[in-house]
Amino acid sequence: MKFRPKNPPEAIPFQRGRPATKPAGVKPLAVEWISPDVWSMLAGEGTDAHRLASGSEMWLERFGPDLLLSHQTERSRDAIMEELDQRCVAYDFQPRRIFGKFLPHHASERSAPVLLRGENSGAMETEVEEAGVRFGLDFAAGYSAGLFIDQRANRVRVRDMKPKRLLNTFAYTCSFSVVAAQAGAETVSVDLSRRSLTRGEDNFRRNDLDPKQGHRFIADDVLGVMPRLARRGDKFDVIILDPPTFSRNQEGEAFQVQRDFDRLVTLALEVAAPGANILLSVNHSAMRIADLERSARSALKIAGRSGRFIPATPLSDFPAGHGAKTVWVEVK
Repeated sequence: MKFRPKNPPEAIPFQRGRPATKPAGVKPLAVEWISPDVWSMLAGEGTDAHRLASGSEMWLERFGPDLLLSHQTERSRDAIMEELDQRCVAYDFQPRRIFGKFLPHHASERSAPVLLRGENSGAMETEVEEAGVRFGLDFAAGYSAGLFIDQRANRVRVRDMKPKRLLNTFAYTCSFSVVAAQAGAETVSVDLSRRSLTRGEDNFRRNDLDPKQGHRFIADDVLGVMPRLARRGDKFDVIILDPPTFSRNQEGEAFQVQRDFDRLVTLALEVAAPGANILLSVNHSAMRIADLERSARSALKIAGRSGRFIPATPLSDFPAGHGAKTVWVEVK
């Protein structure tokens, strides 16, 4: 189903939400909503997948005609829901469905989103656009629907770089590979999940790209694949390092981003061509951009190479401190 948003009318000039209703003596939960102007700007760019609201314990994302509310508690969920209808009037938008996703403290407690409001008989799959690029989503596929929208500016950067060869590690549904392929690149996408890579191949087809022409999809452990690529002499001018906080490979070996990120960057440098750009990105709450830069400096020293850091472009729909922590490294 394709969704074409209307430009919103002039509306009340708000951005920061009013505190949600709370029991006596309990501090209210602040919610920051994007303005109607930001909504209109994103629509004009051909983007209907973006953040709508952000708070310390919750956030709300738009995926075409649907919304996905991620929350830590019922109270944080309700803080969004009680303001939602008023905001939708300002955006001139009526969501088809609203899904809710609980944010657990442990990965083992993760579950697929549940329907909070709207039609329950429609397909769980949909298609969204980001700067005119089409991506498929599936709300029934598991904890994540298929697109990490906090990487939007980095995907634009990749497309503008026009790489010749891109290595996409922890590729998930291959969104970085798609935009690189649109710019003419050969791509290698690596992920433990064959199912995710199959969805990635489908994203290629959604954009009239043949996934079999100049593109490889490897269902394997990134830390095992990268040394093999290095032994073959493979080199890439753009490398994406956007690992999960935790994962476990087919042999039961665990990847922990705090422990293994230094090794990951070191392996990436072994396949980085002169002048390569490497994206360093994490979502771990305890890691900061300074940690990513420290890992890169250490790896560059070991490799006997130099580089410079390029800050990521901020997103208009993400308040400061929200979304992935990212920085680019240009390798000499």
